[in-house]
Amino acid sequence: MIKEPQVSFYDLISSLSSAMDLVDTSVVNHQKRVAYIALFIAMEMGLAKEECAKILLAGLLHDCGVLSSTEKISAIEFEFSLTRESEKHCIIGQRFLNDVPFVSDIASLVRHHHARWNERESLSSGETVPLGAYILHLADRVEVLINRREEILGQVPGILKRIESESGRIFNPDAVEVLKNISGQECFWLDLVSPYAEKILARKLNGRVIEINLLELMDIAKLFYKIIDFRSRFTATHSMGVATGAEFIAGLAGFSQTEQKMMRIAGYLHDLGKLAVPTEILEKNGALNNYEARIMKSHTYYTYRILESINGMETINSWASFHHERLNGNGYPFHIKGNEISLGSRILAVADVVTALTEDRPYRTAMTKDKALGIIHKMVNNNSLDSYVVHLLTDNYDDVTHVIKSAQENAFRDFLSMGSVA
Repeated sequence: MIKEPQVSFYDLISSLSSAMDLVDTSVVNHQKRVAYIALFIAMEMGLAKEECAKILLAGLLHDCGVLSSTEKISAIEFEFSLTRESEKHCIIGQRFLNDVPFVSDIASLVRHHHARWNERESLSSGETVPLGAYILHLADRVEVLINRREEILGQVPGILKRIESESGRIFNPDAVEVLKNISGQECFWLDLVSPYAEKILARKLNGRVIEINLLELMDIAKLFYKIIDFRSRFTATHSMGVATGAEFIAGLAGFSQTEQKMMRIAGYLHDLGKLAVPTEILEKNGALNNYEARIMKSHTYYTYRILESINGMETINSWASFHHERLNGNGYPFHIKGNEISLGSRILAVADVVTALTEDRPYRTAMTKDKALGIIHKMVNNNSLDSYVVHLLTDNYDDVTHVIKSAQENAFRDFLSMGSVA
């Protein structure tokens, strides 16, 4: 029996924050850099350790409501904070985080991380903007002013001049003064743009890295399935269906309660690497060309590499990332085969196939039971899918697809609620 995984909360959030950068490579490490700047400002302002930790976490997740590469690119324009469009991803991010008890206390920071200082008395929501949100806003705009193609120290005077020009209007003036004080230290800027920033952030936690239990891990994985899948109506319910179906089949296969929960988590995260796949490919109404197919094939590779960096996630990672590997060795991206593929990975592969075949896609409607099972049995015959797992599916097909569809209906309602954001 597999033991419950022990996972560092910081390692998990940091790695999943990196996954969000896959949406557009021009903003790699944006969230980590914002977290770094915000943390140093908060510490210099004398905020309590607990508040600093919240600001760090909010920095790592502040753009979780950005669901398209177009919006990601728009957000790195300095003037983005002056547009009403800047509120959309803040509201979505808040909704995402409110659904996760373990991180819900940072939802207000994310909601207001584009709040302008001179409008603090006129918020339509009637909410009070937390100081941490103003710190995040300042850190976010400092980061987007950095030219990644030039050395950093020569940019500092220009960055400070631009920020000071908006002090008291867009930015909290006290936070700006603290930033100016910190800016005199070359190491602040050199560390920010160095490969060591992440390690520095971890050290600043002063041993406050905590381990999370399986239910907390599941909640965070569920948050990330939304970030992954809510980019398109055609993927909006897929991971929820896979997670639910895989968990159900795992129960039929005799997996323990702990293992079944781990299988659900693997299902939530199995398409994490699809953040690297452009929406136009996900929504293409027709067969993918060779280039598009290569891009699509990369998604399981990215899932594996991201989850690989999280200690304690080894089993969940293999189940999640090998769902396109095949027993005959013709899968991707690692071309493992036969006994190299665990039963958990085989279960998730079958759950992924049956979910994909029975849901609408841009190029076809959902398949009937007979047609779906016909394709699945052909995959058994050519040694792609595991015969034992497919036998479990076939004997319990109606029950399996019922739990998948019920879960997907709930997920689609969640997705539609995001569309109500003005």
